Amino acid sequence: MTTTNKPNALYWIIAVIALLWNLMGLLRFITATFMADTLTDDYPSEILEIFNGMPTWYTVLFGVAVITGVLAALFLLLKKRFAVVLFLLSLIAVLIQMPYWMFATDIIEVAGMAEAITMPIIVIIVALFLYMYSKSAAKKGWLS
Repeated sequence: MTTTNKPNALYWIIAVIALLWNLMGLLRFITATFMADTLTDDYPSEILEIFNGMPTWYTVLFGVAVITGVLAALFLLLKKRFAVVLFLLSLIAVLIQMPYWMFATDIIEVAGMAEAITMPIIVIIVALFLYMYSKSAAKKGWLS
């Protein structure tokens, strides 16, 4: 059942935070992909070796995750139902990308368990939340 209620204030707060979160991810993607040499001061050489050794498909998924996330957040701000589809695509990309980062690389041995899995787990939780929230907003009739 759908209604034509207007979104509440929390909706707008979540939509803005979703956009900021995904823009930070996009900046991280651009930096890691196109300006990797700028990361040398921020990460130990062992972690940089892992970054540099990632397969092309991983980088493509990273781009898909953040670009669809940014677009989804923009569609959420525009109250468009297509946000749900884009958040789903972002979530799928994240669900492939993050486990690979955590378990198919040496990041846990290099950085330690807590540092290696904290951010990927947060990214998965946020992506799942944004998808579920957009579905809920669509069901409430907030998205057209």
